[in-house]
Amino acid sequence: MGVAILIVLIPFLIFAILLSKGKGASLLAGYNTMSDSEKAQYDEVDLCKFMGKIMYGISFSILLFALSEMLENQILFIIGLISLLTFIIFALVYSNTRNRFKKNV
Repeated sequence: MGVAILIVLIPFLIFAILLSKGKGASLLAGYNTMSDSEKAQYDEVDLCKFMGKIMYGISFSILLFALSEMLENQILFIIGLISLLTFIIFALVYSNTRNRFKKNV
């Protein structure tokens, strides 16, 4: 089971690397459904880099899930779950407050 979780980790890491380079905004939910005029209001590179960092954090949480399965250590699972929820809540609050990724016009 731990190996299966590590296999799931691979696409998350690839996506994190892609986003951290400032590319792949079309893969972000919500952003890809905006019209071109709405997309022009956002700093695409900053948005991608932020989401890349969040994806690295989520990948770390998934790695903790795999390690907890392989080492049969429940504490690692709990730490991974708490960190996963923390990353998700932080990303939602940070990205949806104060127009952080809008371009300064």
